[in-house]
Amino acid sequence: MRFIGNKELIVPEIVNLLKEKNLLNKNLTFFDAFCGTGAVSDALKDSFNLIVNDLLKWCTIYTVGRVCSSNCRFDKLGFDPFEFFNTNDNKIEGFFFKNYSPGGSKRMFFSSENAARIDYFRNTIEEWKKLNKISNNEYNFLLSCLIESVSRVSNTAGVYGAFLKHWDPRATKPILFCKVATKSSKYKSILSFNKRIEDIVEDINCDILYIDPPYTQNQYGTQYHLIETLIFNDSPNISPITGSRSTSPMRSDWSKNYKAHILLDKILSKTKAKYIVFSYSTDGLMPKDFIDASLKRYGKPETYTCKKIAYKKYKNFKCNGPKDHFEYLFFIEKKDADKINYESPLNYIGSKAKLIPTIKQYLPNNFDLFVDAFGGGFNVGININVKNIVYNDINHFVKDLVQSFKNYDTYQYLLYTNKIIKKYGLEKSKSESYLKARKHYNSLPLDNRDPRFLFTILLYGYNQQIRFNGGYSFNNPVGMRWFNNKVLEKMISFSRVLKEKNVIFECKDYVKLEKKIKKRTFVYMDPPYMLTNGSYNDGKRGFKGWDIETEKTLFGFADSLNETGQRFMISYIVENKGIVNERLNSWIKERGYKIIYITDIPGISRKEVLIVNYD
Repeated sequence: MRFIGNKELIVPEIVNLLKEKNLLNKNLTFFDAFCGTGAVSDALKDSFNLIVNDLLKWCTIYTVGRVCSSNCRFDKLGFDPFEFFNTNDNKIEGFFFKNYSPGGSKRMFFSSENAARIDYFRNTIEEWKKLNKISNNEYNFLLSCLIESVSRVSNTAGVYGAFLKHWDPRATKPILFCKVATKSSKYKSILSFNKRIEDIVEDINCDILYIDPPYTQNQYGTQYHLIETLIFNDSPNISPITGSRSTSPMRSDWSKNYKAHILLDKILSKTKAKYIVFSYSTDGLMPKDFIDASLKRYGKPETYTCKKIAYKKYKNFKCNGPKDHFEYLFFIEKKDADKINYESPLNYIGSKAKLIPTIKQYLPNNFDLFVDAFGGGFNVGININVKNIVYNDINHFVKDLVQSFKNYDTYQYLLYTNKIIKKYGLEKSKSESYLKARKHYNSLPLDNRDPRFLFTILLYGYNQQIRFNGGYSFNNPVGMRWFNNKVLEKMISFSRVLKEKNVIFECKDYVKLEKKIKKRTFVYMDPPYMLTNGSYNDGKRGFKGWDIETEKTLFGFADSLNETGQRFMISYIVENKGIVNERLNSWIKERGYKIIYITDIPGISRKEVLIVNYD
């Protein structure tokens, strides 16, 4: 059968990849999440226990029929259904005859004779099933064969979005009820679903997840509506022009820019599979660098594999592009859940993104509330697995930016960002456009400044810094960066996790958080450093700076936590460029706190430490 994105030609590559990873014949469960015409499942049916799924009902029927074909003997029926169908000339002037042929309409999907035969085949198969003359597997097999037979006499260019205006020679030939092509070996086991993968992925127990989502704007429901109607065997209301049933239930968000990105992140995060195999096109909606970043977020980088395979492609007017077409075949072994870390899309000075594994390693057990007192870009708090979190930052611009990722729907956020980029013509190092956007942002009253606008323009600023002057005007100069796919991946994964967590946002001096600090609270503090200077602690940006007195206040706050039995961790530096913070060392020694020296970070000369009041 002709099918958009059919994997028949790259099945050997998929099989070889699984063989290279030593995953064949291990009694594992393989989840074919976008099974289509079942090319992959049929090829692997003797090596894995199968779970198949597709949003289109006919795809799951077709796949199960192919996989189970060798077990279909038709003992209850008592005769060969293929010989039976092909040796009679019975017809029914049913739904297909009346709506998809000149017999009852102006549509030319099938000749009148073939449409009447199709109605007869379909009604007979359904009658056999109702009378319990065929099993579920035999029913699926016969329907898959009917789909195959229909495709051989359809007066179309391969899909069913429209019919040809003149009769194709093959459409005028009498329809034969033929067997669908399948691998001759028997299958181990198969379970099927007809759902959106994003709705069931968390509930599917499998070892290997194979995803082959739509690549382009093509909606498969539109292109294959007729086959869906054939399988449902109903009499739906149809479009007066195309004859299509309503395609709304079949519309996939994987065929929409940005929504596909969001869904990929969710699938990779939520699947229970240990291994992920992913097919995608070089000209799909999601570029390779986004896919790479997503896979390496959730997978072990050392297991990452990507093969580029030459492949022929179905094209229509929506798919104009280069003649050469390639498929990517990705593989990765997923990390354990506690090893997956998320990064803020904000390039915040002093970010602890690289230190998250170390920070998590030294966290105590048994606390119900995590207070991120100097939240910043929220790289630490977002990665703490705890019931409740308090995010606090005295800089309301930063706090509003982080909170915006929780408050706004991610897809709508991205549409807004894209609209601003297009409106001002934002590009890396394009000063005129950047300054125009920055000027408009600064012209707005503080209460009317949309954090999404700020996020968009800061992506094109120097080092993507969040920098304001004393009058609260954003004053970062233009830079060489832009809204690239790595930032996009961070934003999507960060936003999803933030929405899933119970986070309370505060914007106050951290010493005023006492009311939030109760029993079984852990307080994490990542204050500005005395031995370094940045735009957030120089006291020139409309916010209080960091000096000896503010450092003493920090020491006092930590002491008060210790006196009330609250555990804390402070990220700080004891030495930078040969200068040692002796006050810090003296305070730690006097109070008997524990200091944890962090392994040197490449490219950073300062000596970072973690200070804790527990063993």
